[in-house]
Amino acid sequence: MIRQARKEDYKKAAILIYDAILDIAEALTGEHEKEKVLKQLGNYFCQEKNRLSYRNCLVKTVDEVPVGIIVAYHGRDAYELDEPIRTHIKEKTGQKPLFDQEADETDFYLDTLSVNPEFGGQGFGTELIQSMSNFAKEQGYSTFSLNVEESNHKARQLYERLGFIFKKRITINHHFYHYLVKTLS
Repeated sequence: MIRQARKEDYKKAAILIYDAILDIAEALTGEHEKEKVLKQLGNYFCQEKNRLSYRNCLVKTVDEVPVGIIVAYHGRDAYELDEPIRTHIKEKTGQKPLFDQEADETDFYLDTLSVNPEFGGQGFGTELIQSMSNFAKEQGYSTFSLNVEESNHKARQLYERLGFIFKKRITINHHFYHYLVKTLS
């Protein structure tokens, strides 16, 4: 079943998010030890308003346990959603962080997609993308975008099968990504 995430999903959600974004999670938390990164990801997840808030997430559950997650929001909201994260990083390090712009302001943006490896190959990622795509369409958004690491050809092929097309190449946290966009009709 796919459902709206809840605050109580924070432990599983933090692990799934960490597994998907690794070094980006370190940049967003200001931490380098896995347990500390997971704790802060869980804190972000429980907050009402930031990019990783449970409010921006759908989860795929098996026996009521989250085994997959998708995080998405509109690109025009990204800067505002990152404010609590910037504040945390500044308090922790004393420096104001600069985050790469991941999404165009015109697109509903898929920030993170992750499925527990034990449940891989069952189409859960596709289900999550389709569910979030339907949500975006219902909300009146006309485009849905995502980034895929340049070297991840298998994922890019999946996204292209789902209707995403290449728009541009971008850099996020010193890694090259392909920015793909799907028109929602």
